[in-house]
Amino acid sequence: MRHTPKTPPLSRRTLLRALGGGAVLGGLAGCGVPAAYVSPGDRAVADMSATDKRLTWANWPLYIDTDDEDSTKRPTLEAFEKKTGISVDYVEEINDNDEFFGKISPALMNHQQTGRDLIVISDWMCARFVRLGWVQEMDRASQPNVTKYLDPLLRSPAFDPGRKYTVPWQSGITGIAYDRRRLGREIRHVSDLWASDLKGRVTLLSGLDEAFALLMQGNGVDITKWKAADFDKVCDQVEKYVENGQIRRFTGNDYTKDLVTGDVLACQAYSGDVIQLQAANPDIRFVVPEEGAELWSDSLMIPDRARHKANAERLIDYYYDPEVAAELAAWVNYVCPVPAAREVLAASKDEDTAALAENPLIFPDDEMRKRLVIARDITSKERVEYAKRWNAIVGL
Repeated sequence: MRHTPKTPPLSRRTLLRALGGGAVLGGLAGCGVPAAYVSPGDRAVADMSATDKRLTWANWPLYIDTDDEDSTKRPTLEAFEKKTGISVDYVEEINDNDEFFGKISPALMNHQQTGRDLIVISDWMCARFVRLGWVQEMDRASQPNVTKYLDPLLRSPAFDPGRKYTVPWQSGITGIAYDRRRLGREIRHVSDLWASDLKGRVTLLSGLDEAFALLMQGNGVDITKWKAADFDKVCDQVEKYVENGQIRRFTGNDYTKDLVTGDVLACQAYSGDVIQLQAANPDIRFVVPEEGAELWSDSLMIPDRARHKANAERLIDYYYDPEVAAELAAWVNYVCPVPAAREVLAASKDEDTAALAENPLIFPDDEMRKRLVIARDITSKERVEYAKRWNAIVGL
C-alpha cells in the first residue's frame, strides 16, 4: 500500500445557510404541515438483503480510497463486493449537509423511501436526523468490528448515546493552523489569535456548527454541556474582533488559500486539510490548544425505509476491520475512528505508509486525546435564535 498525495478534500463540514433546515422544519407545524417526527414503529420496511445482494451508498466526493492508476476504482469497496457478493452503487452526491438534507427530507417526512441504504453526513446534521426519527437503529450483534474497534472517544455523543443510530466514517479536529516561519512564534492557546501581531491576519470558520466550540473552549467552557450564556459571550467577543479588524474574514475551506499565500498567519482549521498543506509546506502547523479542541465526525446512517439494511450494516462493519480501516486512513488522512489501524500501518514495509502511524492528526497521541471533546449539539429550538445572531456577525 503506497501513500499518494491527493487533492485536498471538499468541505465535509460546510457552513449553515441562513437559518438552516432546522428553522424550516420548526415552522412546518404552524403551516398545517404534518409533524416531521417518525415514530420507531414506522421506520423499517421488509429487508430485502437476503435475496437482493446490493445497496446504494451516498457519500461526499474524494472520501474513499481510489486506485493510483485509475481513480474510478475503489480498492476497499471492490474488495467488499468480491468478499460478500454484495453490489454497491456508490454515489458521490453529498456536497453540503443542508443541501442534502433538503434533497431527501421530503421523502423522509412523508414516510417514503429515499432510494439510499446508507448515507454519510456530519454529526451535527446527524443529530437532526436522530431527533426527527429519520434513521434506523443498527443491529450491533451483526457488527462485531464496530463493537470491538470503535474509538472510545467517539462511542457516545450527546445526540446518540451509545451510537445506536450512527457510526463514524471518519473524524477530524477543529483546531488552529498557523505558519510558524512567517509568524515567528508558537501558538498554544485560542487567545493567541487575538494577539496584536496577528491583527487582520486571522480567519474564523463561517459555519456556526464549525466555529463555536473551539471559541468556547478558549473561554474554559466544558463544551459537552455549554449554555446560552457561553454562546452569547463568544458572539460578543467575535463582534469586538470584527469591529477592531483583528479578524480578516470568515471562511469555508478556502482558508487554506489564505494560509498558503501568507495573507493569513493563523486560522481555525480542520486537521485533515492541514495534513495536505504540510506536504508542501512543513512550516504550517496544526495545534490542539491547551484548553482543548472539538473532535467531530462524519457518520454513517441507515435512513428510514431502506430496503437493504442488513447489507448496509455488513458494509459498515467491514470498514471497521483494522486492515481495511488502515487502507482507508492512508488515503483520506482524517482522524481514523479505528485506533487499532495504527498498528497495521506501523507494520507496513513502505516508509511513507508506516510514518502515517506516527501522525497525531490521524492517530492522536495520549496527550492530545486528553484535550479532545465532542461538543453537545445545537438543538432545533436553539438553532433559530443562535443562527440568526451568528449569521449577522459573519455577514450571511
